[in-house]
Amino acid sequence: MATMETEKQRGKLAALAIAAVVIVLGIPLWWKTTETYRAWLPFAHISELDSLQLQLSVDVEVVFSRGTLSPEQQKKVPLSQTREQEHHVDAKTTLRYRYETKYRTATIMEEDALNQPSAQEADLSLHMLSESACGSVVIYIIPETSTLLPAGVKVYVGQRRTALLRATLFEEAAGLKEVLSTLEPRIKQVVDTMSFSHQDILAALSDRIRIGQVSKESLADSMRAIKSSPGYEITFSLLNPDPKSHSLYWDIEGAVHSYIKPLLDKLTPIANFSVDSQILYYAVLGVNPRFDNSVSAYTLSADSLAHVINPVEARLGSNAASSNPVLNFLLYVPDAQHSPLFIRDHSKREIPSNAFHSPRWGGIMVYNMNDMYEPEAEFPVEININMANVMGVFLAQLRLMLGVQKMQPPAGFMLQSPSSAGVADWELDRLMWSRSVENIATASTTITSLAQLLDQIGNIVINDNIAQQVSSAVMSLQAAVAELEAGNLAFALQYSREAILASERAFFDPSLLHLLYFPDDQKFAIYIPLFLPMCVPILLSLLKIANEIRQKRADKLAKKD
Repeated sequence: MATMETEKQRGKLAALAIAAVVIVLGIPLWWKTTETYRAWLPFAHISELDSLQLQLSVDVEVVFSRGTLSPEQQKKVPLSQTREQEHHVDAKTTLRYRYETKYRTATIMEEDALNQPSAQEADLSLHMLSESACGSVVIYIIPETSTLLPAGVKVYVGQRRTALLRATLFEEAAGLKEVLSTLEPRIKQVVDTMSFSHQDILAALSDRIRIGQVSKESLADSMRAIKSSPGYEITFSLLNPDPKSHSLYWDIEGAVHSYIKPLLDKLTPIANFSVDSQILYYAVLGVNPRFDNSVSAYTLSADSLAHVINPVEARLGSNAASSNPVLNFLLYVPDAQHSPLFIRDHSKREIPSNAFHSPRWGGIMVYNMNDMYEPEAEFPVEININMANVMGVFLAQLRLMLGVQKMQPPAGFMLQSPSSAGVADWELDRLMWSRSVENIATASTTITSLAQLLDQIGNIVINDNIAQQVSSAVMSLQAAVAELEAGNLAFALQYSREAILASERAFFDPSLLHLLYFPDDQKFAIYIPLFLPMCVPILLSLLKIANEIRQKRADKLAKKD
């Protein structure tokens, strides 16, 4: 009897020991080894990014030349003035513009530069004296009697960051406050032209705010330009529909070096660019042109242009090694049977450039050589393409695609056409302002969306690389916002590019795919057949021990009674 009691006691102790090992060691170990690894993320800082509070600061320098102010007025010229504007776009977006304007009189060397025969020479001379910082604006006030500007021109905007403003003749008795208040509206027009306007910034935020808040012109410009990206692929294609009709030669390498490369070099702060070219034989348009007897030529109507791109695009190919957006520029030389070929607009008028562009895709130009197809001509006709005419069209289209918009200056303004670089310094600044704001908005939206996704789905693995990319994006965003507030445009753009790169790497990381990891129901289906046969005997033993203990307590109470 004693032996049986000993064996029973030993069984109870064994069951309790096994249960203790399972509960104390087995379950925590299993839980730890099967849990989803989730690195720490700065959710507090990410939640702050959901509310976009941007301040854009512009440094403006107003220089009074000789003859614009009286000696008494010059003594009272203030060192600086600050003008601020605030716009509450919506509940989560606020924009503040801060203009720090510094006033001074022209130096002797600047006076000599302003005595040049033309405004272009004066602009160059002023640039040689000192180079203005990126994002800044320098306005020289010249007297009304100055011959630098043509008649009727009140403001001249050069190729750099300098503008000449012709001031009206002020009376000597007029106070300086009255002079500055008279100049302020015109100065504001110059600054809005050379830096940014409120509509430009709203257009850059068009993916974040209601479209109704953006003007039609700014929205159209924004939708025409390709979205901001760390890099772009630019492809030039020559389409030869009938090699039997003509043999084409184009010096695309020399043309790119002479016309496109200066522009891309200037736009290096915006993105990285790669250029390639190709010749496609037997590539035809997707529509059949109609013959117009009135002009003895074939024509393409504006309504049919939308059907031209898709069939041609299938022949272009794609660069699988790069994920950057592609801009296509196509030169189409019609065959002898369909030459000449002209493109007409919606008003049935011929387009002078004989080209059209598709927003965020590229452009197509039709190059006619009908004078080469004489009856006695021998086929294939040798054609040497005039690349100057072609690149002039493609350069204008490329500017539009990259967001360098053609300005409609206010009345009395004269804008100097860009040099061989293809873009003026102030045009580059306008693009950098827009791209900085667009990058900040896009990166903040990407990071906040990723944070919400990770918060909602708990079994997505967050590895250290993703956490590092998210933290890097948050830090770059904070730095970009701070640099915009300080007026350091170049650094703001650089940090915003780093933010959008890091945010997209984190968001599109393959390890974030939810389907790579078992959901809870699949985990139970796997573990129940493994743990149930082991747990049932342990649970039954524990229940038996508990019942025996309960029975012993009941017997003791009965004996006492």
